[in-house]
Amino acid sequence: MEETSREDLIRAIAENVQRIGLASERIGHLFADAQGLHTTDFRALTAIFRAERSGTPLTAKALAEHLQLSPAAITYVVERLVASGHVRRQQDEADRRRVTLRFDEPGRLVAGAFFGPLAMAHLDALVSFDDQELTVASRVLGVIVSTLDGFGQSLE
Repeated sequence: MEETSREDLIRAIAENVQRIGLASERIGHLFADAQGLHTTDFRALTAIFRAERSGTPLTAKALAEHLQLSPAAITYVVERLVASGHVRRQQDEADRRRVTLRFDEPGRLVAGAFFGPLAMAHLDALVSFDDQELTVASRVLGVIVSTLDGFGQSLE
């Protein structure tokens, strides 16, 4: 049996990361198409969902910066997402002048129906791995994400 070199393992990981990115992008396009949304709308929904989940909801300005869009462009995106029922504007209780973007209940239901089966597929695919293996995999993926983020920032 041929031994796999460290370089081959790193190359295989990099190729799998690329494949994950492409597969994720394809699934995002399918969701956007199914909802009659633009691809940018899906990227915005993802950013809004992740920010809300982390406890730091986005303003339209922060969303524009995150997506690297102009204020005018983000206005159109937010208007489409509000009109579709995916997102709502909410006044910040700490600063009443500030408005944050929140995932609205219809958006949660649609996203859950679409992405719930994917979450179950992930659970099924990873069930055979023990906690130690999952911890290492999570650490590796975290380092890769940090590396990609850092590389992206260096290009800006």
